[in-house]
Amino acid sequence: MEKIKVLDSVGAILIHDITQIIPGIFKGPRFRKGHVVQEEDIPVLLSMGKEHIFVWDQTPGLIHENEAAARLARAVSGPGIVLDEPKEGKITLTAAHDGLVYGLEDGILALNTLEGVILGTLHNHYPVKKGDKIAGTRVVPLMINEKVIIEAEEIAGLSSNPILEVRPLKHLKVGIVITGSEVYHGRIPDKFSPVLRAKVENWGSVVLEQTLASDDVPLIQSSIRKQLSKRADMILVSGGMSVDPDDVTPAAIKEMGAEIITYGAPVLPGAMFMLAYLGDVPIMGLPGCVMYSKKTVFDLIAPRILTGERLSRLDIVKLGVGGLCLECPVCTYPRCSFGK
Repeated sequence: MEKIKVLDSVGAILIHDITQIIPGIFKGPRFRKGHVVQEEDIPVLLSMGKEHIFVWDQTPGLIHENEAAARLARAVSGPGIVLDEPKEGKITLTAAHDGLVYGLEDGILALNTLEGVILGTLHNHYPVKKGDKIAGTRVVPLMINEKVIIEAEEIAGLSSNPILEVRPLKHLKVGIVITGSEVYHGRIPDKFSPVLRAKVENWGSVVLEQTLASDDVPLIQSSIRKQLSKRADMILVSGGMSVDPDDVTPAAIKEMGAEIITYGAPVLPGAMFMLAYLGDVPIMGLPGCVMYSKKTVFDLIAPRILTGERLSRLDIVKLGVGGLCLECPVCTYPRCSFGK
């Protein structure tokens, strides 16, 4: 690079964006890469504290920050991601549609261990809307050895899954079974199903049917089978999830021959959660907190299942870090620590 005085720079071509900061008013590129400096630009550059600019005399093996960022962004991007144009050497990745962010944490770590490479992302499984930012990437120097970028591309290509993607939620038919003798016999109104229905519909799925069952194993099982016979893609069984003798929902699910993934989750609220599978159909046993707490284990797990992911016990155990909801008076989820 050759250092040139701004006063002598008319006709020079900028090789990087030059940022202008006006406190409280503006921060962004005042002059873009490729801009040809004009006479009227001189006082502006000086007011920005620029007394010199740099002209690049290309050296073999080095690539510009914009090209490096573009290659990094393409390397890490999978389905559901849109890339913007480089701005001040950085490229922002945004969601092409609503869904959950899926990131390969080992891959992100490996890329960031490369000298000069930057990739910052949202947390894994973060729910996003179309157009939301999910990541940003750039390199630190203005020019970087192309070998570093080639290595980054090779790291991104090692996995069968992309480093980053946004998976849409599938539109499933959901069956709901409300347990509890007090509700079944009409002693108290059913306040659970409206909550579940609202969440299911908010995620883009539909409630196939909802039925009531007393605290009776055969009746609960009969209700679940009825939902399965109507081709439910997922079944939610509410209540009866504690260790009290008359709470028999876990036993009813187990005795149907379901594969029990977990009974219990390191998430509060929602510790007495159950996840099981009858074939490919997930069955969730939901504790009472789902009815009255704004966000619970259900909000962390159900969207992942709706993407088509089949969860393991290890997936549930990992929720322990970040599994404490602070139950703020004004809920800001997902813009908080819960589930992160």
